[in-house]
Amino acid sequence: MMKKFDEKELATYDGRNGKPVYIAYKGKVYDVSSSFLWKNGKHQVIHRAGMDLTEAFKHAPHGEEVLKRFPVVGFLRKNENDQKRVISRILQQISQMEETSIKGINIVVKHLF
Repeated sequence: MMKKFDEKELATYDGRNGKPVYIAYKGKVYDVSSSFLWKNGKHQVIHRAGMDLTEAFKHAPHGEEVLKRFPVVGFLRKNENDQKRVISRILQQISQMEETSIKGINIVVKHLF
């Protein structure tokens, strides 16, 4: 069974003081310690290890295919408060709808994510 990391625990895998270099992307945690591009937990001076880089990948000169070279060591567990906020926003949007159809709910959910 794969390890589940929260953001606080993931942050401890920052490549400093001999620690492994982990990054998260789309809910998966990758060990990129073997990459010379992540020496000391930094990548291209911009990115730090121990973080969720899902958003950063949208602006990277490469795609997610580069991660296929590295092992997945676990999954990123989102903060419970973040999940509650998302659910609250969904319910708020649904309550404001005049017609709560399945189609309408799907549109709201797609908009939020």
